[in-house]
Amino acid sequence: MPEPGNTRLRYIDWLRGLACLGMIEVHAYDAWLNSSGRASTFFRESQFSGTLPAPLFMFLAGIAAALLTDRMRRKGAHTNEIAARLIRRGAQIFGLGVLFRIQEYLLGLPKAPWTDLLRVDVLNLFGLSIAFMGVLCWVVRTRARSAIFAAAVAMAISLATPLLWTTWRPRWLPWYLESYINGVHIYGSPQPWLFPIFPWMAFAFTGLAAGFLLSSDWSAANPSKTMILLGGAGVGLFALSEWFEALPVQIYPIHDYWHTSPDFFLARLGTLLVVLLGAYSWCRWGPGRAGFSPLAQLGQTSLLVYWLHTEFVYGRFSILTRHAQTIPAATLGVVLVCALMLLLSLARTRLKGRGAEILARLGLLRSGLLRRAPRPATEG
Repeated sequence: MPEPGNTRLRYIDWLRGLACLGMIEVHAYDAWLNSSGRASTFFRESQFSGTLPAPLFMFLAGIAAALLTDRMRRKGAHTNEIAARLIRRGAQIFGLGVLFRIQEYLLGLPKAPWTDLLRVDVLNLFGLSIAFMGVLCWVVRTRARSAIFAAAVAMAISLATPLLWTTWRPRWLPWYLESYINGVHIYGSPQPWLFPIFPWMAFAFTGLAAGFLLSSDWSAANPSKTMILLGGAGVGLFALSEWFEALPVQIYPIHDYWHTSPDFFLARLGTLLVVLLGAYSWCRWGPGRAGFSPLAQLGQTSLLVYWLHTEFVYGRFSILTRHAQTIPAATLGVVLVCALMLLLSLARTRLKGRGAEILARLGLLRSGLLRRAPRPATEG
């Protein structure tokens, strides 16, 4: 699957791009549609697709962490070095999440409340997940055990979520710390639009388990069979979630299928595995294997796309007036934002690693202009 000389897996970039596309679509319609558009079936169905991008991003982060860990182990890197690299990367992304919140707060002044600075957003969760996966890779030293422990952690997070959102809520914590557990923020009850550890981090650890499976020797020799097995497991998990949900007995005092239920977690995990198989097939045997792929390009710069599209959709630089657009107008806006993100993504990859060269050229250009500037005429 990797092209010669390229360590990136194309289908992973393609999936990240697909998640970017779904994220832009969901956010744009939510931000721009007027009251009649928001009351339509079209809007409800567009928002339903929003249940996939965030889990997909987290799942792919887990796969990437596993592949990186396995590659470093094969090169003889010490476990401490591997864990330190993952923890350091997680801290960097968490810091970017804090910086993003500061930016949003400053651009939102004077209306933005100071509590927005402490809101748990997807970048915060992303950074914490990578750091925690680094800890797991430090504690568990082999590939097989790492996969088993990662799956166990994901299961534990999923099973504990309904209780930590309701009867086991850690109310004794300050709201800005409890929010990392259940997304309560300042509202007195957990908010499903935030990204707390429970349940979202479970998707990262399932991706970690899947990534260790993909990096095994058997999988390296039989990549297509591995993907087909994962896709079949996804179908089985989805069917299992439906069976669990249909049982007449519920083990939790409060059942919320769409936000905290482990049954819904299994359904989404099954969907992710099927989508993974679809992306692999598209990039292995379909049109995705040849030439330029806009989705793969977006996926290579997914952090940049997330950061910038938010301002063009929700922020002060929104390209359309919020809550005032018809469905056709908002759809045109979605197309424009996607095109703009693709252009910025291309610019990012073309200029990556050339900062010093560009600054040097600008310096030379500036000095050349200064040398050629005419001297001012003197009086007399």
